[in-house]
Amino acid sequence: MASRIPRAETESETETESESLDESSQNQILKFLQDLPDVPMGKLSPHLEFQRTRCELKADAPIHTDTLQYSGAYASVGYDNSTRLDNFCDNFKVKVIRLTEEDMEFDMIGIDPALANAFRRILIAEVPTMAIEKVLIANNTSIVQDEVLSHRLGLIPIKVDPRWFEYAENNTPNEKNTIVFKLHVRCAKDTPRTSVKSNELKWLPHGSEFPLISEDSKSGSSSKPRTYTSFSCSQDSFPEFSNKPITTMENIILSKLGPGQEIELEAHAVKGVGKTHAKWSPVATAWYRMLPEIVLLQNVEDEVAVELKKKCPVNVFDIEDIGNGKKRATVARPRDCTHCRECIGGGKEWEDRVSLRRVKNHFIFTIESTGALPPETLFTEAVKILEDKCERVIAELS
Repeated sequence: MASRIPRAETESETETESESLDESSQNQILKFLQDLPDVPMGKLSPHLEFQRTRCELKADAPIHTDTLQYSGAYASVGYDNSTRLDNFCDNFKVKVIRLTEEDMEFDMIGIDPALANAFRRILIAEVPTMAIEKVLIANNTSIVQDEVLSHRLGLIPIKVDPRWFEYAENNTPNEKNTIVFKLHVRCAKDTPRTSVKSNELKWLPHGSEFPLISEDSKSGSSSKPRTYTSFSCSQDSFPEFSNKPITTMENIILSKLGPGQEIELEAHAVKGVGKTHAKWSPVATAWYRMLPEIVLLQNVEDEVAVELKKKCPVNVFDIEDIGNGKKRATVARPRDCTHCRECIGGGKEWEDRVSLRRVKNHFIFTIESTGALPPETLFTEAVKILEDKCERVIAELS
């Protein structure tokens, strides 16, 4: 006959075993914590510093994309994450990489993405230029309708510094706020079709030549006829324009005229900004991207190195000879990387070899001017506008 173990005794043994396991688990956790390296106060550990300053691209999606703005994000380790003026002044840099008459590429280092985006938006929408706003058409027998022709005229870049002019607003057009161009082209009969280009726009420094229809003109008054502008003096008498007449971007086709067709009009340009209409935007485009950073996590040699070089469509990698008939892959042109992630596709083994990153506070900025103003002038004007915005905020808060 089997003997029965008392229930109380069984429960006691179970509790003893459970306590023994808990004590063993706690000892393991304590040992793990004791083996961890000390975290120096006031300094981030390497993995936190990496997450703070880098965005890493995996085969499926990027990680660590956020930018921490909270000053106490790392307060537990004694690290001050706040934005300080002295740190900004020490770390902020601008390096011009390429400068031509039409575009400019430069690096902005040590700024937040919000500031970089603010700078881009100012370039597109808030740097003023001169553009044709009013078109007075006396005759248009071309196949292009008046509205379409006026729209095309408005998009022509005018090569003049807008700082020499005032905003027209509701004021009478005068020599300080309006530029007048004249276009009069006719295709003679029995001649081939001709193209009307922006070169045909002629600057009228004395103002409009079209008479303003009024009661005085109908009554046959002998006084000088009024026009659509009120210039008190000629614009070519200003020192800014005495040796440099106002012109437009050349070789832009406005229309085509057949035999016997004619266009006669006046175009009045005023000062404005891109957020009112795109014709006043001084840039064809302004954009930025984070600086690419490519790191080889292990030596990539021989056939694997050749395969890695072939994977990259923009030829970022190169191969060097390390002797004894061996080859090794190197990162030769990291700036050209477009982060297409071809080099880390094809399996986890490629992610273990190559790490694609972006530096969060290093931006490659590109400005493409429409031709109205040089790109370096656009840069300085955008900086001034951003400075004025900051001063207004400070004035409101003080």
